[in-house]
Amino acid sequence: MSDFSFGGVLASALEAFGPLCVGIDPHDFLLQEWGLPSSAAGVREFGLRAVDAAAGRAGVVKPQVAFFERFGSAGYAALEEVLAAARSAGLITIADAKRGDIDTSLAGYAEAWLTPGSPLEADAVTVNPFQGVGSLAGAMEYAAGNGKGMFVLAATSNPEAAELQGAKLAGSGSDQASPGTVTVSRAIIDGVSAFNSGRVEQGPVGSIGVVLGATVNLAALGVDVTTPHSPALPVLAPGFGHQGAKATAVRSLFGALAPFTLVSESRSLLQAGPRGLATAIDARAAELRAALV
Repeated sequence: MSDFSFGGVLASALEAFGPLCVGIDPHDFLLQEWGLPSSAAGVREFGLRAVDAAAGRAGVVKPQVAFFERFGSAGYAALEEVLAAARSAGLITIADAKRGDIDTSLAGYAEAWLTPGSPLEADAVTVNPFQGVGSLAGAMEYAAGNGKGMFVLAATSNPEAAELQGAKLAGSGSDQASPGTVTVSRAIIDGVSAFNSGRVEQGPVGSIGVVLGATVNLAALGVDVTTPHSPALPVLAPGFGHQGAKATAVRSLFGALAPFTLVSESRSLLQAGPRGLATAIDARAAELRAALV
């Protein structure tokens, strides 16, 4: 059992740096703009430069695993270096892998990404709950027990997801809602919050969070942002920057969840290029801190 929690580490980073999470997404067009090859060597260099720019300016980085995975074992070796460099620089690392499976298989993914000292060690990983939130239970226990975190997809920013995530569950209900009115998104959030509530000994901020898109009509998906959770519920919020959401709107978008919401931006920052990235991160981080005063 770890003697510290991911929620506590995240709270400290938010206090020190604000809510900016720098996405490390080495798209081919960005590699080209940065003068790097579309190869494992290219994504390695891209990732290490992004880490250097973020260190001391933001608290969190989020490598998108797919952009490294496409180069096979060499891509994974590059990702291992990027994750290790980020953690050595004092950055919280979120591996954006979106893994999901039945409980025993998901346990293997949790071991790969969340075991201290493992080659792919990250501080948190994104996971897909659409085989049932219960399928995540063992992996969430493993994460929390190792001082790690997870972010569970609940209301994602891609428009194709709205029909599924906004669907109402027959016979569902909670203290706040009548049977048959709870959406899939709401049920996921309730399940994650219930897990955190069962581990209150780890502090005032939960170690398991949810992914809520900043471009999503959260109310239409049954997501309540007016009521705080106890312990506080961390939120990873994509959709800012290139996808259209304004960073300064984080409080109005996420309400009571805003204090522990990570504002994730990638392309809007990365297009500043390797020479301009540090300046872009500084400016966005300052803008976000001012917006949350």
